[in-house]
Amino acid sequence: MSGKRDYYEILGVARDATPEEIKKAYRRRALELHPDRNPDRKDAEERFKELSEAYAVLSDPEKRARYDRYGHAGLGQGPTIDPDMFRDVFGSFGFGGLEDIFAEFFGGMGSARRGPRARAGADLRYRLEIDFEEAAFGTEVKIRVPRSESCPRCRGTGAAAGGIVSCPTCGGAGRIAIRHGFMQVVRTCPNCRGEGQTVRRPCGECGGEGRITAERTVSVRVPPGVDTGTRLRVAGEGEGGEWGGPPGDLYVDIEVRPHERFRRRGADVLDEVEVSFADLVLGCTLEVPTVHGPREVTVEPGTEPGTTIRLRGEGLPRLDRRGRGDHVVRLAARPPRELTAEERRLWERLREIERERSGGDRRRPRSGDRGLFEKMKDLLSGDS
Repeated sequence: MSGKRDYYEILGVARDATPEEIKKAYRRRALELHPDRNPDRKDAEERFKELSEAYAVLSDPEKRARYDRYGHAGLGQGPTIDPDMFRDVFGSFGFGGLEDIFAEFFGGMGSARRGPRARAGADLRYRLEIDFEEAAFGTEVKIRVPRSESCPRCRGTGAAAGGIVSCPTCGGAGRIAIRHGFMQVVRTCPNCRGEGQTVRRPCGECGGEGRITAERTVSVRVPPGVDTGTRLRVAGEGEGGEWGGPPGDLYVDIEVRPHERFRRRGADVLDEVEVSFADLVLGCTLEVPTVHGPREVTVEPGTEPGTTIRLRGEGLPRLDRRGRGDHVVRLAARPPRELTAEERRLWERLREIERERSGGDRRRPRSGDRGLFEKMKDLLSGDS
């Protein structure tokens, strides 16, 4: 025991080093001293074992305390190297997706997969077009979805009854071991791909695939308030799983067809109503359509063109179920394209009044002049 080197010296750390400093030092030294990186050194194996032994002691608080107090003598027959230590230290390095570094280099002590592993089926996507009204109030749609399903005869195994046997290459372990000197590298069996079993007689229904192609009718519930871009998830309606694994999910992407009149902004419905200048000047009551039926809108006298009127709660339901949006009406006034003789006389009289009150220059009205709508109101009421 007296011939052993000091463990702190082997790792290159101070005696008061923290556990994290010890772990970092071991990672660094393990990569430097690994036998695969030092094929020309005859003592490479011994140095690597010595390093692993030092870390096994100093990474264990109880063993480290005994070593600090009694030295090597306090450890009895020497430390036992724990496979979990290697998983902890090398887990962040990544060695080709292998389960742990200890199993890769020393074999037999890592976990090995036994038998076929169930795999979940893939998810599917479906594009569903619905009308504006269906998006507003919700609907239930039945769609036809082509997909792969687990074979009902072999239940996804791909084998006929009694047709599954242990893999002859790995003996059912799912792995094979290859020796390099004192080291043993464990790899996934290339014959069974790690499953440990192979199909001797394929299923006559699916031809050994474990799945069949089918087209199923799926009912999709569309909640009120959806919009283009909304994605709905229908659990368990995707591709069938393998080896008894669960099916995937079906994701339905919603696309709402444009409405001939309404537009939407979130949960608000946008609409435009044409009104006459006379209605804007004198005021009126309009009946406007909404998704919930006709509603009355009051236009106050002197309302400007382009004014919006908001009908609270007359829009679309919100997906979070927090009430409904609004119905927003924009008042659009456009000059009449054809005038009767009486209408033309009134418009000409209005233009005369406007020019008289602005001193003949309609582009520069005098201070105190009233606006166009006040003048039109006077004219239409007969007070000129």
